[in-house]
Amino acid sequence: MKAIVITQPGGPDVLQLQPQPEPTLLPHQVLIRVQAAGVNRPDVLLRQGKYAGSGDVAGTVPGLEVAGIIEQCGAQVTRWRPGDAVCALLTDGGYAEYAAVDARHCLPVPAGWSMTEAASLPETAFTVWHNVFQRGQLRPGETLLVHGGSSGIGITAIQLARALGSRVLTTVGSAAKAQACEQLGAKPAINYKTTDFEAVGQAAGGVDVILDMIGGDYTPKNLRLLRDDGRLVFINAMQGAKAEFNALDLMRRRLTITGSTLRPRSAEFKAELAAAVEQHMWPLLAAGKFKPVIYRTFPLAEAAAAHQLLESSEHIGKIVLTTEGF
Repeated sequence: MKAIVITQPGGPDVLQLQPQPEPTLLPHQVLIRVQAAGVNRPDVLLRQGKYAGSGDVAGTVPGLEVAGIIEQCGAQVTRWRPGDAVCALLTDGGYAEYAAVDARHCLPVPAGWSMTEAASLPETAFTVWHNVFQRGQLRPGETLLVHGGSSGIGITAIQLARALGSRVLTTVGSAAKAQACEQLGAKPAINYKTTDFEAVGQAAGGVDVILDMIGGDYTPKNLRLLRDDGRLVFINAMQGAKAEFNALDLMRRRLTITGSTLRPRSAEFKAELAAAVEQHMWPLLAAGKFKPVIYRTFPLAEAAAAHQLLESSEHIGKIVLTTEGF
């Protein structure tokens, strides 16, 4: 088979299409003939050799999420059969024609969704469900602030929170992104380049949960914005991992600071999370309360161009690689 390989840590040009052996199937895995693979920020960090615990990335095939058809099932697999259409979460290996995946980390392709659309789901759905609804404990009637609302994570968080009865505010970097996020249900979408998001949030009465991928000087603003018993959840720190805060204020207002990364978690944790995502999110997809937002697709061989686009941050929604005709 062919796959995109990280030849050495570095820029997008280190992603090269190379022949690779087809994955060896373990008893608990399924072999997926990949039709589409989502492109995500952790793929960029992995390519750069900066993803926590990634070690030597030379020779690694990136890719955290795929959609395709099951070709073969391991001896221990009971739910799936060859020919089933699934999307799945991976630790890596998604930028390839075939991927071996823990069967428990697969979900059915939602009815009416294309493979490209389905490939945009797993990494963002798992991340948002765990961080916003499990760690952040967002409840109906509460207010969520999502930083980076036009990202894959952002569009997922906005739609899920709105569908489950919460108000959503978000920050974005352009008028076009603000319009797109408001159409998805975020009101208001705040252009952080022209408007102080803290002032807007305070005028709205504060927020209960914040999903933050920015860090840096956003952190003290975030904490000031939280209502009593509020929760700040980190999934990245693109502008800096260090920040100062007032511990006494944290205690007085009973605030919670938490966060997580998904890739290094155990297979058992991901299996439990997959079951929760299917239980709570898949009915919303069937009811039309969540829609895919695909910004652009690239042939698998053009993974470097896909990474360049992702790093430019001009996209609204997901970027997806496809294996058809590459």
